[in-house]
Amino acid sequence: MTRHQEIIAQHLLSQPYGVAKALKEHRWADAAIAVEFASKDIPNDLAITDPALYRSLRDAVTTFYLRGGGALNLEKLRQLANQSA
Repeated sequence: MTRHQEIIAQHLLSQPYGVAKALKEHRWADAAIAVEFASKDIPNDLAITDPALYRSLRDAVTTFYLRGGGALNLEKLRQLANQSA
């Protein structure tokens, strides 16, 4: 995952309904990036280098899963992104 993609994922996950808004707007690639980012664990090294960012990302990923984000199919989102490109 590139740094640009990480920034997109962090932005979507940090917004209260960022992923839902991306899905509603048919921004499949952005939604797929956010789902992929959430499915990977936040690097533990970040807790040492930037504790505030680590804490906010952990909270964002937890909120994503509590709102049902785990039900999103990453492969289907990628297919939709490829079809719309």
